[in-house]
Amino acid sequence: MKLDGKVAIVTGAGRGIGEAIGLRMIDEGAKVVFADIDAASAEAAAEKARKKGGKAIGVAADVSDRSQIQKMVQKTVSEFGQIDLLFNNAGVNHQQRFLETTEDNWNRIMNINALSVLLCTQEVAKQMIKQGKGRKIINTASLAGRQGYPDIAPYCASKFAVVALTQASARGLAEHKILVNAFSPGVVHTPLWDQLDQECVDMGVTKKKGEAMNAFAAGALVGRVSTPDDMTGLALYLASSESDYMTGQVIGIDGGMFMF
Repeated sequence: MKLDGKVAIVTGAGRGIGEAIGLRMIDEGAKVVFADIDAASAEAAAEKARKKGGKAIGVAADVSDRSQIQKMVQKTVSEFGQIDLLFNNAGVNHQQRFLETTEDNWNRIMNINALSVLLCTQEVAKQMIKQGKGRKIINTASLAGRQGYPDIAPYCASKFAVVALTQASARGLAEHKILVNAFSPGVVHTPLWDQLDQECVDMGVTKKKGEAMNAFAAGALVGRVSTPDDMTGLALYLASSESDYMTGQVIGIDGGMFMF
């Protein structure tokens, strides 16, 4: 098992990509903290991990709040003794037409998607530095962090910020042997996309749920919408020793929707 004995924190792990990553880490021998703002979802995901025979706990945390992140770190160390891996995965989105985008929507999305990456990286890195030996931080970026779309402008800005923070923290933490990378999904069928599909219907952009997701994913050369499980192989690679000479990189995993 590639992560035998490692301890991982996964944020936004109550569902979707975060849950899938956490369960894959369990399969590879890691002990996992499933962190989510929804305590019930975090615990439910952790219970799935324990039923697989893994060691896991669910932790409720608003990752845009430094004090709650500090408690998450303390809980992890108290339970498992160390932190080896951090997945900054928590994220939200809400569509508004460009000229109707509000400050409240901007602030909420930027705080959860971007500020949380800075705060979690800082607080977890402090613990990693105490431990020595170096560790790994993996961020969930997005195709929307490579190009902008008018109805999700705050989300795009937040994911561009994730790319920038990946590069900045890779440079800032290199002396401590902490490697920081990111992966960039395209269209992943998660509860978030179900929400976005409904918003498109409500805005009059589409007529039925599923239409927006399928239309947006039409540019994927592999010919289908991705699933959370499609993300876990790359997540494992970035977490494992096989990527020990990689840092500051953002790797696309969008079925060929965006090339650079």
